[in-house]
Amino acid sequence: MPLQIFNTTRRKIDEARLAEAVRMVVGEEGGAIGSIEAVYCGNKMIRRINRDFLGHDYVTDTITFGYSDGGEVDGEFYISLDVIESNAKRFGATFDDELLRVTIHSALHLMGHDDETPELRAAMSRREDYYMECFRP
Repeated sequence: MPLQIFNTTRRKIDEARLAEAVRMVVGEEGGAIGSIEAVYCGNKMIRRINRDFLGHDYVTDTITFGYSDGGEVDGEFYISLDVIESNAKRFGATFDDELLRVTIHSALHLMGHDDETPELRAAMSRREDYYMECFRP
């Protein structure tokens, strides 16, 4: 399957909605899905990935690895549902909305968007807002 969603936790998530978001972002940003794995996990797993692959010994909301070299979009991303839950409370958002936003954020990373500088972060945030609006009733 070109897009696979894995939930390694016991928390229920709307996998169909999250898959729709990834497909929308990739499509509207001019890509086609080759092979994307979206892994929804807990703090233990994301901290290990952050430490082992990026040299950062702390939890984070998402880690994205893009493998595309032109053509189809290939990659994987990991999202900590524990961090999503705490960030949702911190930002006054629902868990589902925060999860959707971070999933969109991860898909944007796969499409080559970066958030290394304040300007890039602001541009990426505007793209997130655009896609979030697509899911509003």
